[in-house]
Amino acid sequence: MTQTTSEPAAVPRAADDDAAISVRGLQVRYGDFDAVRGIDLDVRRGEIFALLGTNGAGKTTTLEVLEGFGSRVGGTVSVLGIDPARDRAALRPRMGVQLQEGGFVDELTVQETLQLWQRLVERPDRPERLLERFELTGRRDVAVTRLSGGEKRRLDLAMAVWGSPELVILDEPTTGLDPESRRRTWDAIQELQEAGRTVVLTTHYLEEAEALADRVAIMHEGRIAVSGTLAAIVAAQPAGFSATVSDGAGALPAVSGAVEREGDHVRVRTEDLQGDLTAFLGWAADRGVRLSDLRAAPASLADIYHGVRTGSEQS
Repeated sequence: MTQTTSEPAAVPRAADDDAAISVRGLQVRYGDFDAVRGIDLDVRRGEIFALLGTNGAGKTTTLEVLEGFGSRVGGTVSVLGIDPARDRAALRPRMGVQLQEGGFVDELTVQETLQLWQRLVERPDRPERLLERFELTGRRDVAVTRLSGGEKRRLDLAMAVWGSPELVILDEPTTGLDPESRRRTWDAIQELQEAGRTVVLTTHYLEEAEALADRVAIMHEGRIAVSGTLAAIVAAQPAGFSATVSDGAGALPAVSGAVEREGDHVRVRTEDLQGDLTAFLGWAADRGVRLSDLRAAPASLADIYHGVRTGSEQS
């Protein structure tokens, strides 16, 4: 393979309506089990898209179909204009993938692993750049089998982003990383986007999706329950406030939202945060009721995720 010392070239960001991934009615079945139940999914070129959900929700199965590793029983799939089930060979040079479990040769060192990858991948890059970018320079001569779980994860990510491919699919890229390494991984993912690449990732860290993703989708039991920009899906959900009410407060005031009371703790979920909170504070002032631990906030991704898990959200 021809050696090069150049950095991967940037590509221009495509228009927002130019889909990197388009999925319609995707169905995947294992025996009698429907792992993915007719989902639609669009990922735009140049965006970071986070696919969330609990274990068994269908996230990894969906990614496997996009990568060309998994088969489907229904629906259409287009990845960079290619059906991965029909022509994965054409897609492979344009896509980088990080699986949940890396397939390393344990006896090779970190540098030997990257040098082998250099011979296998058509996209040009340099082992030295990736060693430095993912904090592996000091471990370059260490056999893969002796790496920590976090170091293996960083090596796996380095291979996925080798040559800065058009599309990078990352299945839980920061699992096992310490906070500083996680932050550096976020920087690397954002650098891919800045170069015009598209990133699809799954994660169990909601703050990771909040920090990185332009849009998110939450899967539950093989379906997409919620999708859109974080701002849009949060704005569509009720805000809330909570407080500890002193003894002897009596009946609570009438508000437009849903009131939950457990002992002396009160929580209100409402579409009119300002109005209901004003009414609650006025009621407390009129009666001399002390409100401890008063907190008010719009809905969060964690609230929505919990709602999907408990079945309170509808697709």
